[in-house]
Amino acid sequence: MTLRPADPDVDRWAAEPPKDTGHGRSPYERDRARVLHSAAFRRLAAKTQVHTAGTDDFLRTRLTHSLEVAQIAREMGARLGCDPDLVDTAGLAHDLGHPPFGHNGEDALDTLAASCGGFEGNAQTLRVLTRLEAKVLAPDGASAGLNLTRASLDAVSKYPWSRRPGERKFGAYADDLPVFTWLRAGAPAGRRRCLEAQVMDWADDVAYSVHDVEDGIHGGYVSLGPLLTDPDERAALCADVAATYSGESPADLGAVLLDLLADPVLAPLAGYDGSHRAQAALKTTTSVLTGRFVTDVVAATEADFGPGPHRRYAADLVVPREIRARCALLKGIALRYVMRRPGARGRYERQREILAGLVGVLADRAPVGLDEVFAPLWREAADDGARLRVVIDQVASLTDPAAVAWHARLVGAAAPGAGDRRWALPAS
Repeated sequence: MTLRPADPDVDRWAAEPPKDTGHGRSPYERDRARVLHSAAFRRLAAKTQVHTAGTDDFLRTRLTHSLEVAQIAREMGARLGCDPDLVDTAGLAHDLGHPPFGHNGEDALDTLAASCGGFEGNAQTLRVLTRLEAKVLAPDGASAGLNLTRASLDAVSKYPWSRRPGERKFGAYADDLPVFTWLRAGAPAGRRRCLEAQVMDWADDVAYSVHDVEDGIHGGYVSLGPLLTDPDERAALCADVAATYSGESPADLGAVLLDLLADPVLAPLAGYDGSHRAQAALKTTTSVLTGRFVTDVVAATEADFGPGPHRRYAADLVVPREIRARCALLKGIALRYVMRRPGARGRYERQREILAGLVGVLADRAPVGLDEVFAPLWREAADDGARLRVVIDQVASLTDPAAVAWHARLVGAAAPGAGDRRWALPAS
């Protein structure tokens, strides 16, 4: 009998005994199931996407967003020849590390965690998958998190590098570098991402851009009228996008925006009234836009790298310039008219106050106040930085409603002086 060579892509950080369920599941099917059944995944149901979770039954949460990213990634990856369960797993898992209150919460925790290396949602995702989620214990008794395969962890790594001065995005904290180095074994030198991670990242951009505009239109925050009639408003939008989402100049984005607004697929968005007919037309628009973003990128990738199958490091995803600019403009519409809408600033400041108060009171009182998962980790921590990281892990794990409730219970009942100014955040 000829033995097949071992496949390092399906190795796991902690060795596990063979698991024969009689169903012949692949390692990536098992990875997908582990993410889908995890507590961290369930908590995404009450974490903000763009709108605060629970404010409207129509609007998306981090959970529904993650399901949509997984579906888009699975279809796109399968067309390119990737293992569909591998890209599906990456889509499901990519936001597990996001804290309460979306990107506002992420920025707040980054400031609060400055003395222990900062906070980044993607680095936190790696921490959840390899350390914080309860599933597998290593031989030494330490948690190995969900203990996913090397390829699945690599596919989740949007930013496969540790933090560098002047950079906001990164994928691993200093104390997670051992497992990060392990998962990157066999990857090309430098920052190149595997194809599955690129597919997941583009699926995330597509879902984010198209669906957040859909939610904004349904919620009454987005109207295309001003963009159709006011050149100054178009210029302001393009300036926002150039500063936040795109390397294109505002002038170049302006030309793409005019083409986008002239696209007949956007016509049903005018005069949206929430009726069944209007919702159906809105859904048709989002479906067409999503399909185009996927089809055009698959076609461009196959034009450069051939028909495939492509997986891991055999190809790179090719996103045509105009397609990327259109996606960025849709993201900019959600940014300008939803996230920066009147009244949003006060809500964001309150969210930051809640997180600062929680980190402050827990850091001062710990291990009192930490739940039964994090209190032992705090006791075992080697120094103040490691103890602060445990507190940050605890706060990041909370849902939006839980953060509010914990703040009312812990900070509201704190003794005078508990609101230490060390944890105050600068005004945004």
